[in-house]
Amino acid sequence: MNKAYLGIDIGSISTKGVVIDENNEIKAKEYLWTEGNPIGAVKRLLSILKDQLDQEQYQVVAVGTTGSARKLIGVVTEATVVKNEITAHAIGTTSLYPEVRTIFEIGGQDSKIILIENGIVVDYAMNTLCAAGTGAFLSSQAHRLGVGVEEFGKLALTSKKPTQIAARCTVFAESDLVHKAQIGHKKEDIIAGLCKSVVSNYLNNVGKGKKILPPIVFQGGVSKNEGVKKAFEYATGYPVIVDPNGHLTGALGVAVLAKKSKVEKEFTFDIASIEFTTQGAECGKCSNNCEIICVYREDELIDAWGNKCEKGAIKKAIA
Repeated sequence: MNKAYLGIDIGSISTKGVVIDENNEIKAKEYLWTEGNPIGAVKRLLSILKDQLDQEQYQVVAVGTTGSARKLIGVVTEATVVKNEITAHAIGTTSLYPEVRTIFEIGGQDSKIILIENGIVVDYAMNTLCAAGTGAFLSSQAHRLGVGVEEFGKLALTSKKPTQIAARCTVFAESDLVHKAQIGHKKEDIIAGLCKSVVSNYLNNVGKGKKILPPIVFQGGVSKNEGVKKAFEYATGYPVIVDPNGHLTGALGVAVLAKKSKVEKEFTFDIASIEFTTQGAECGKCSNNCEIICVYREDELIDAWGNKCEKGAIKKAIA
């Protein structure tokens, strides 16, 4: 039986998972929507990965989680490694492109830039307030224009004169888009303009003050948009690499980290059939009024967090 390693990247919009072997070769992979239910999404993910993986050849011996719900899913899957997105994406990318210097990453609701030197992260930044440079923004505008998000990039490439769209924030961009459509700009020109505005917003906010050097790798769900990729190449003057599995890089990275940890615990995909629930509670035992999150497995409390002091220690105070 060969060893395999599971990586899960659980975000607010999408959930990604990969299973790799000892050579970091992907043996199973999936990308699906989180739909506001991270535990439910991971159960669906595991069912799909289970069907893809040859379980007569491979046994998952370690699990890693990353993404905004990494702690919750780490508890549910009994993960051996729980890491932030910056580390997971950097490791995933350098495992594919060891010479990479700059990583552009645009996901459903956030975006980040990671600068790497000699395989080590030397600087990074994430968006904080504005969603104008994210996948959620592009999806909403595609819907507004009556275009499937999967066709968005291809249409952008047909434009000969991209429309200028305000890139400062979502509200301005949406208002500008409606105005330009009403005065007669072509749909493909507006879409190309939106792609340029996403890149302009990204470089002027997330990438502000950063020294962008090639090779550049663009990843995250938005990397599948050819119009945004082209806009990045035009703005930076460098070719931009998009890997076929670029939308899975976070999951790949945390799977690699789980492998490197050398901490092994056999994993069974049967947890997809186990009932997990969460429950929030306010401590109220001091002025912090901490919000405590309890995680239950078949009605058994398996973990809790959120307390800032011992007064909120869950098993003593609330369980």
